[in-house]
Amino acid sequence: MEHLDVAVIGGGQSGLAAAHALRRRGRTPVVLEASARAAGSWPHYYDSLTLFSPAGYSSLPGLPFGGDPQRYPHRDEVVAYLLRYADQLDAEIRTGRRVSAVRAEDGGFLLALEDGSHLAARAVVAATGGFGSPNRPALPGLDSFTGTLLHVTDYRSPEPFAGQRVVVVGAGNSAVQVAAELAARARARVSLASRAPVRWFKQRPLGGMDLHFWLKVTGLDTAPLGRFQRGPATMAVIDDGRYRAALAAGAPDRRPMFTSIEGSKMTWQDGTVEDVDAIVLATGYRPDLGYLAPLDALGVHRGPRHRDGISLTHPGLAYVGLEWQRSLSSASLRGVSRDARRIARRLAAHLAQP
Repeated sequence: MEHLDVAVIGGGQSGLAAAHALRRRGRTPVVLEASARAAGSWPHYYDSLTLFSPAGYSSLPGLPFGGDPQRYPHRDEVVAYLLRYADQLDAEIRTGRRVSAVRAEDGGFLLALEDGSHLAARAVVAATGGFGSPNRPALPGLDSFTGTLLHVTDYRSPEPFAGQRVVVVGAGNSAVQVAAELAARARARVSLASRAPVRWFKQRPLGGMDLHFWLKVTGLDTAPLGRFQRGPATMAVIDDGRYRAALAAGAPDRRPMFTSIEGSKMTWQDGTVEDVDAIVLATGYRPDLGYLAPLDALGVHRGPRHRDGISLTHPGLAYVGLEWQRSLSSASLRGVSRDARRIARRLAAHLAQP
């Protein structure tokens, strides 16, 4: 059986950043990516997605994003960038290798792959993000809904919803973007349903500088706030004014969460009952770490038990790319490399021990 130094599970932005940081520490990581290319979940996001951070803040170490640093790159630009990064990375990347289970063995780890093969590794970095584990909340009557029900994971474009009555559940960036797109491009009648009102951040406050400039100069982007975060957080919507104006115009309108569903009929809190054609759940994700279940390394909501990305249950296990792993930016292109350097330093020290 092949023995690896460090197995990095996931070949998206988190896995690539982890491999780069481990190479800088003299380790020999092997990246195991389930899909056919090392671009993570980015190829699967909806067609109109653009970054909230400018290109100048969205690079991994060793390769600038390129182009106008003030622009907001499109999904496909991010995919192309990650593929370029993978090509120039001084680490082995194996695509089409999905890890199904990780077990502790002989002071290290045994990885079972979906194709039936096995690998041994002295250390493991879990860098699979959350796209493979969409959060589907238990909403009243949702299981009885007879219309089209999908998570935003499966949403691509507004055309299939043309002229329909659509309810988007959520109050974050994806929920607002998708709801506004459906209302504008599909001419759908769209409501944004959420338990709390939408919170807003101006994309370019205080003199026109992008929000991420202020997060950086104030230190808020890197502050170790993750250990104080309990459970998933609802982030404010970053807006250049378009989405707030769309909600103010009622396209989409925003409503408190519905109270029940029976078949295609939805009942709102004011007692109104109407037929709904489709529901889109823009309700976030949970960590996609089911392969770690044999280690008993997971806690509440299938989240890992860790401190700043280092496992509290297994000293050779680390994480990169978790939401609020250490800071506000831990799960983003602009912040994942800082966490990768931190866990690489800790793993290198662990592996250097007799």
